[in-house]
Amino acid sequence: MYDIIIIGSGPAGLTAGIYASRANMKTLMITSAFSPSLITTTDLVENYPGFPEGITGLELIELFTRQAKRFGLETVEKDVTSLSRLTGTKSTGWEITAGDDTYRASAVIIATGTEYAHLDVPGETEYTGKGVSYCATCDGPFYRGSDVVVVGGGDTAVQEALFLTRFARTVTIVHRRDRLRATAILQERAFANEKIRFEWNAVADEIIGDTVVRGIVIRDANDPEKKKTIDAEGVFVFTGNIPNTAFLGGIVEFDDAGYIRADEWMQTSAEGIFACGDCTKKLLRQVVTACGDGATAAFAAEQYINELKGTSYGSWTTPRG
Repeated sequence: MYDIIIIGSGPAGLTAGIYASRANMKTLMITSAFSPSLITTTDLVENYPGFPEGITGLELIELFTRQAKRFGLETVEKDVTSLSRLTGTKSTGWEITAGDDTYRASAVIIATGTEYAHLDVPGETEYTGKGVSYCATCDGPFYRGSDVVVVGGGDTAVQEALFLTRFARTVTIVHRRDRLRATAILQERAFANEKIRFEWNAVADEIIGDTVVRGIVIRDANDPEKKKTIDAEGVFVFTGNIPNTAFLGGIVEFDDAGYIRADEWMQTSAEGIFACGDCTKKLLRQVVTACGDGATAAFAAEQYINELKGTSYGSWTTPRG
């Protein structure tokens, strides 16, 4: 029986692991075997305090992990399939099924983050791994001297497009609006880069090829009958994110997009379950905000457990009452 089980190993989960383990909570982190934190695929994180020259997402996660394990955080690499409340025992808490094993804890912290959204257009599934990619850092070097397309206009799309210019001959950004959503500094870099081109007010209609990707058909966002084909050997998709929360079923309250609703103490609608990071409904999804969420969730979970054990300095009262 653990005090706290953390599901997810991104910045939010690892920060929660640091705080919980350092507070002498018996803590287990369950990391996904198939869906690593998206930050590990980020080529450059330059807005996290303390790294003036920037740092890769993978390096940052490695530092977080080393620090968490220093305080005694236990980890297992399995994918969680279910979460249920303990019944028929004197214990208060939750049971988690991951792989062929089950784990129990008094409190659970959900830090499962998000995954990249798909276009859901013809050819996308067929050519995934054959020219369609969701990770420029992973696959960019395969497109040296090639023409590639990036679909999306936010921070991730533009940052990955800039990364791809190291290898590709041209990078065409396809965006459904007439201006980018990315932050100003990324826009400035993109507009100044000679390799980057833009297709405004355009959406992906179909990805075409033979054994591999050969191009993408786009259509005018304002006139669906107006289409054009862009020759490309690679299509990189960065059109948003989907929260990794499906395994929770109806246990906690979600918003319409599937993000977990959590209060300012990171407590969900289910007693003893806390949530933090990108899987929650929030204004800004960045490493720095995920870390703040993780610290808050761990501290709140610690107070909750101390109340259960009768060792709290005061009564446990959350904003939910």
